[in-house]
Amino acid sequence: MAKTTGTPHTVLAGVVCGLVGFTSSFAVVLTGLRAVGASEAQAASGLFALCLTMGLGCVLFSWRLRMPITMAWSTPGAALLATAAVPNGGFASAVGAFVICGALLALCGLVRPLGELVERIPGALASAMLAGVLLHLVIAPVTAAQADPWAIAPVILVWLVLTAFARRWAVLGALVAAVVVMVARGVFGRLQLGHAAPEFAFVTPHFDTGALFAIAIPLFVVTMTSQNIPGIAVLGAYGYKPGLRAPLLYTGAASVVGAPAGGHAINLAAISAALAAGPEAGPDPKRRWIAGVSCGFTYLAFGPLAGLVSAVATAAASGITIAGVDSAFWGLVAGLVLYAVLARR
Repeated sequence: MAKTTGTPHTVLAGVVCGLVGFTSSFAVVLTGLRAVGASEAQAASGLFALCLTMGLGCVLFSWRLRMPITMAWSTPGAALLATAAVPNGGFASAVGAFVICGALLALCGLVRPLGELVERIPGALASAMLAGVLLHLVIAPVTAAQADPWAIAPVILVWLVLTAFARRWAVLGALVAAVVVMVARGVFGRLQLGHAAPEFAFVTPHFDTGALFAIAIPLFVVTMTSQNIPGIAVLGAYGYKPGLRAPLLYTGAASVVGAPAGGHAINLAAISAALAAGPEAGPDPKRRWIAGVSCGFTYLAFGPLAGLVSAVATAAASGITIAGVDSAFWGLVAGLVLYAVLARR
């Protein structure tokens, strides 16, 4: 009887995990891809590819291992891209860097000494690198609130209140508040829906030395140190030992496959992993793998909506529609939410 009554709760926990994982940082992904030269259609394609590859990984690994294995796009990697410049060769060079990053991730799974070498990177050094990447995103809400407090303050206020009293719903509540603000400002009447239909925009990778050092290697380092290694630690804290080799092989190979469609990198979930692996997903640890599966299907469901999400984010990022608040705000809200959740965890 306990197993039966626990299953709907476990399924819901996985859905929430997927919702939080997507809504908390999709704007950072879109901002990062555009910063390295992607068009709106290419950025939407990248979001679509990421949803499919990480959703499939969640379902396959959770089902096969009977563990709540959740995957996500590299949010620190997307933030890194948001601070980068368009490389020589344009977005094609960035795609080449994504391919190299994926290959390095897979190599860490194949060649254990390489993975151990990455694990020896001092945590303080990796944290400092990530802090430098996220700095401009973290301070952007203050700047945005000064520019238009009536548009920005409601979103921040809703997020703060829910963080204090119902933190699981803080991100979704802030998103709803943002939608309400956009409706009031008439944003949806100015949407450009030409690329809203789900489709892939493939780009032939171009391999450039500058992009290798400016994008590929930093993307690989922050993805390993800020996502994969902490992700394994989170699972281990709840008694799950899937090993790092198989997830690295999958996420690396999937990143290589998804790169021509615009996906930058996927990895083990770190921050949101606890929602599916912890007690919130049900009292029976042996049944929490179901949360991993439902999380994966949630990501798969978001995939076809990538074009629409990109169009809404573009309209919301317009200085015309949000009274001078530029695209940094939306990426910054997501970055601030992730930072706060990580600190509370």
